[in-house]
Amino acid sequence: METSVTSGFNEKHSAGIRIWHWLFFLLIAAAMITVLLASTTFRTGNNTEMVRQELQKKQLAADKDQARAVAHAFSDKLWELHTYIGYFIAAFLLARLILEFFQPAEEKMRKRMKMARAADAWQQQEMRHYVMVKRGYLLFYLLILIMAVTGLALAFEEVPLFREMRKGIKQVHSLTQYGIYAFALFHLVGVVMADAGEHPGLVSGMIHGKRRN
Repeated sequence: METSVTSGFNEKHSAGIRIWHWLFFLLIAAAMITVLLASTTFRTGNNTEMVRQELQKKQLAADKDQARAVAHAFSDKLWELHTYIGYFIAAFLLARLILEFFQPAEEKMRKRMKMARAADAWQQQEMRHYVMVKRGYLLFYLLILIMAVTGLALAFEEVPLFREMRKGIKQVHSLTQYGIYAFALFHLVGVVMADAGEHPGLVSGMIHGKRRN
């Protein structure tokens, strides 16, 4: 059976995958926002002096350490929220793996990549692009898995093994985030360009689940 370009990028998506996709998108966005806020606006070092000055206006004396403790509380709240979001991301990653087993045969990622590789010669360039994009998704899932595992290790730092490896785990967790940011940027740009160009209907297809005829 001939594999068409339309059956590649403009493919059908089950309701489970569509719901998972948009909820997962919100979780990743929320995780990024908490990191951004905790690292900038609510960064302890950026607010220590402001807290001290505000306390002085209320005629409350506070040294630098006391002001820092107050400023640090706001940062802690954001990182605590980030941790809870991380729990949901780990759960959603597991859910995506489970969903794959329950997808219709023609919607399984392995099946779609196999069909792409078997495309007619005139379609090879388009299908190589399709396979490359799907492999990019697999790389993204791997990065998310690394983030989830290292994040859980940081969250459960009372475990002796995690406590001993905390520094290394934190470095891996911090470095991996840049790969996720890069993928998110390329994904958004790529989808918008494809939807506005050769593959109209990509975004709407992930909403209503139907592929373009």
